[in-house]
This record gives sequence, C-alpha cells and structure tokens, in this order.
Amino acid sequence: MIDPKHIRISDYNYNLPDERIAKFPIAQRDHSKLLVYRHGEVSDDTFYHLPDYLPEGALMVFNNTKVIQARMHFRKETGALIEVFLLEPADPTDYELMFQLTSHCSWLCMIGNLKKWKEGTLKRDFNIKGQPLTLTATRRQMVGNSHWVDLEWNNANVTFAEILEEVGELPIPPYLNRNTEESDKTTYQTVYSKIKGSVAAPTAGLHFTEDVLHAIDEKGIDREEVTLHVGAGTFKPVKSEEIEGHEMHTEYICVRRETLEKLIAHDAKAIAVGTTSVRTLESLYYMGCRLARNPDLSERELHIDQWEPYEERAGEEIPPVEALKHLLDWLDRNHLPALHSSTQIIIAPGYEYKIVKMLVTNFHQPQSTLLLLVSAFVRGDWHKIYDYALTHDFRFLSYGDSSLLIP
Repeated sequence: MIDPKHIRISDYNYNLPDERIAKFPIAQRDHSKLLVYRHGEVSDDTFYHLPDYLPEGALMVFNNTKVIQARMHFRKETGALIEVFLLEPADPTDYELMFQLTSHCSWLCMIGNLKKWKEGTLKRDFNIKGQPLTLTATRRQMVGNSHWVDLEWNNANVTFAEILEEVGELPIPPYLNRNTEESDKTTYQTVYSKIKGSVAAPTAGLHFTEDVLHAIDEKGIDREEVTLHVGAGTFKPVKSEEIEGHEMHTEYICVRRETLEKLIAHDAKAIAVGTTSVRTLESLYYMGCRLARNPDLSERELHIDQWEPYEERAGEEIPPVEALKHLLDWLDRNHLPALHSSTQIIIAPGYEYKIVKMLVTNFHQPQSTLLLLVSAFVRGDWHKIYDYALTHDFRFLSYGDSSLLIP
C-alpha cells in the first residue's frame, strides 16, 4: 500500500474558474448533468437517467442528515456584529436531545468578529409564538480550536430547535460568496433529509427527487439510510504540503441495526450516495475489525482515527461481512437499536475500499480531501474525469452537477 502520509496535495490541483462554480442550483434538481465514469470510460447524461446505470438488486445508501440553521448573529451595544456559528453540541452532546432542550444548552462554536467580543454576554431579543424572548450567549473556555458557548433563553416552553428556526441562518458554503437566500432553506436540503445536525449539506443527494427515488425502487434496488452529521471541517483546506500535516475533522455517525442487516444481506456491497456515506460505510468496516480484536469496546472506543486504515494491524483484515457481523453482535450484547459513534477517517490514494462499489458524488474543490477520496476510488484516474467535466460544461461544487463513478 502507498503511504498516504507523503502524498503531496499540490498533485491534486486543477484550474477551477470562478464562473464554473454553481452559485445557485438549477430549477429542477434531477435535470442536472450526470457524468458517468465506467471502467475508465467517460460519458455524460442527465441525472434523472441515473437508475438506468445501476444494477438490479443492488443496495444504495443515503445520508439522511438535515442541515441546521447554524449561524446566529448578535449585535453588541457598541454596534459590533458578532457571529456565533454552531459546530457541534457540547452539553448535552446528543444531537436529538439538544434540539429538544428548553431554557439553556451549550455548543462548540466558531466566532466571527471575535476581537470585538473580549468578554461579557451577548443578547438578542425577538418574538416567538407571539411571545417576547431574550436569548443570551456567554463565551467560556476554548476546546481545541472551538469556543464553548452557553446559550440561555427565558421561555421554558420554547425548544432550541424552535429558536434556530426563528433566528438561525442556513450556512451555505463560503465559496459561493453570497448571502443565504430564503430559497436555500429548501434547495440546500436533500428531499430525504430527516435528522438535524449538519452545518453543510451532503450535496450528492441534492440531485435526487421523489421521481428518481421511485425509479430506483421500481428497478428493485434497496435503499437504506445512515446519518453522518457534516461538520464545517468539510471545507477545511489542506494547508500542509503533505497529507501527514493535515488533521481530519471528526464527524458523528448513526447506523441502525436494520441497515447493518441489509448490508450483510447484500454481501457488504453498496452504492454510496456522497462522500459522507462513503466515510460512514468504510468506517463501519474498521469498527468491526476493532471488535474482532476486542469485543468489549464502548461506543466511544469505536471512534475511527484518521490513519487507522493504514496502520500495520489493519493488515490483519477480515472479510467485510464478518466485520459487519461483529458490529451486529455488539449491538445485540449492548441491547442497542443503533450504533452511535464518530469517525475521523481520511480516504486517500492507497486506500482499499471494503464496502463501497459505486459512488454518486459532485465535483470537489482542488487540493481537497474529498478529491483525494475520489482519486482513491477511481485508482488515480481523477484527471480524466475532471478534464472531461471542465471541457463539457459541467457545473462544480455544492450546487453543481453530479457524477456516477464505477471503477
């Protein structure tokens, strides 16, 4: 196996003119262009024809996370505008519990215009359910590169989810270089989004419509959903010359028992919709390997580290179905309906995919970890795909066009 730590990120650069970045989605989601890469050959089609390229009886896995309105703005008495960007729950750490809370909660946040918020509490007054409400934000200690922020509000009948709906703003990607618009609340969510927690959309899913999903069902393709809450780290640029110097962000995943059973029934082979589904599925394999070595691990101890797939002991590999069975047994022993854990996995050239056999994905930024993931999947053939997309009028990044990759 190639040592990915010494991959130079400059080898994964390409010229992306600003006019090729899609600032808005097209009017009909499933009318976006579809690049098809099959065994080294490239062609193009329209996204609503995607089911025609998928094998009958396959299993397709989607990420059902929902983007939250994670940006909140507070105006200081001095007039300074402070942005509090919610990254992940701090207290409680459970996403579902967090959004049901009333009166107070704590988040790890990024702070915009931090130099203007040296101390003190920020306040914001607004009406909700016809009642006046005051929301306060108090900055506490640093946790890694994030700020712990306590949020409190003076109405015990209002949940935090309702507050975000009222005052939060949807955090569209920074490279769009525009303000969030009302239409983004719909267009920057997948039609199957359910579980609140992401600060960025799993954008490969933005092309799917109910019609396309129905066509997939009609072809006898099984559909399953996992949850990976996409963090702001997905936009974190690689600043080191070699990948070894880049720290991958942690993302939180949830996989139901039924999904593991379905994966096992499909011989641990899946079509992944989006890189977040890829990261979830491939992390499951290494969690199963860990349990093969030590069946008594806690959920927290199942966290997959960045370089775990490339370590020597990863060579003590077991078949993917066996790894998934270890996870299923672990759920049974712990009387759990679903696995809740986290992953920091980096997938780079040299990585051997265990579960994902086909991939639906958008076109990613130059010198990004997502481009490394794609390169690993197509065994280094990413130049051919991206050259074709650039010369055939494909639109790039979150609101851009799509591709189906079949190595």
